[in-house]
Amino acid sequence: MKMTLRELEVFCAINRTGGVTAAAAALGLSQSAASGALAELERRLGVTLFDRIGRRVVLNEHGRFLLPRAEELLAQAETLEASYDAGAPSRLRIAASLTIGNFVLPALLGELMQARPEDRYEVAIGNSQHVVELLLDSRADIGLIEAPLTHRQLVSERWLADEMVVFARADHPLLAGEASLAALAAAPWIMREAGSGVRQMLEAMLLPHLGGMNLLLELGSGEAVREAVRLGLGISCGSRRSIARELARDEFAVIPLPDIAMQRRFYLVWHAEKRLTAGAERLRAACHRWLQQEERNA
Repeated sequence: MKMTLRELEVFCAINRTGGVTAAAAALGLSQSAASGALAELERRLGVTLFDRIGRRVVLNEHGRFLLPRAEELLAQAETLEASYDAGAPSRLRIAASLTIGNFVLPALLGELMQARPEDRYEVAIGNSQHVVELLLDSRADIGLIEAPLTHRQLVSERWLADEMVVFARADHPLLAGEASLAALAAAPWIMREAGSGVRQMLEAMLLPHLGGMNLLLELGSGEAVREAVRLGLGISCGSRRSIARELARDEFAVIPLPDIAMQRRFYLVWHAEKRLTAGAERLRAACHRWLQQEERNA
C-alpha cells in the first residue's frame, strides 16, 4: 500500500468542506494539486470515493468506509508529530562498565528520570570490552567506560575523575605498617578478568612498579572480587567509589602506596558514524553538568 497521508488529508478535507476548491484553500494547496491527490488515492484503491453531483461531491459507500479510518490515521500522525515537537520520550540503550553501571549511573539516571519521567532506559552492564562491542554492533546508543579508548569507529569524551586504590580486609597483615612494593607483589591478588577497565588500569598504573603479581583469582564481577576480599582470600585494586560502603563500615581499608599515582578518568563513548539521539544528548549534557560540579568542588 502506497497511499500517502497527504492524499488522505485531501480526501478528509473534501468531505469536510464539500468540494475540491474549498479543500484546496483550507490546506493551502492549488486546486489542481488537490484534484490530483484525490485522483491518485482513488487510482491506488481502485474505487471512486465520491459521487459527483453537479458541482458538489458526496461520499459514496467506498468513501464512507474509508472516512473514519482515514481520520483515525491522520489523528495518530498529528499526535506523533506533536510528541516530537514537545520532545519525544526517550528509549535510550546505554552500555556501561561495571563500576560506572553499579555505582555512578543509577544516581545519574535518577536525576534524568526526575526531570523527564516519560523517558525509559535500557542499561547493559559489562566490562569495557563488552561496552565497545555493543556500540560497534549498534546494540547500544551510548556507552560509559573506565579506560581510555582509541578506536577509529568510536568517539570518546572525557568524563569524571576516579581514584584507584589497593584495598584489603581491615585486619589484613599488610595494613599493620607501610607495605613495600615487594610485599604487595608477593601478596595473593584477586582481580577482575582481562578486558575490564579496572584490570587495564591496574596493569598500566601499578604492575610496572611491582614487576610482577601473585594472581590468585580472576573473577568476572566486582561483587565477586569484594566478597573474596571480605573472606580474607587476598588483596585487590579497584575504584574507591566501588568500596565506599565497605570503607565506611570499616570492613575494608586502603593500603597506602608509596608515591604511585592511581588516578584515572571515566569516558563517554559512541559510534563515530552515528548522530546522537535527543535522549543520548540529554544524558551527555547531564554528564557534563556532573563533571563541571566535580571540577568546581575539586
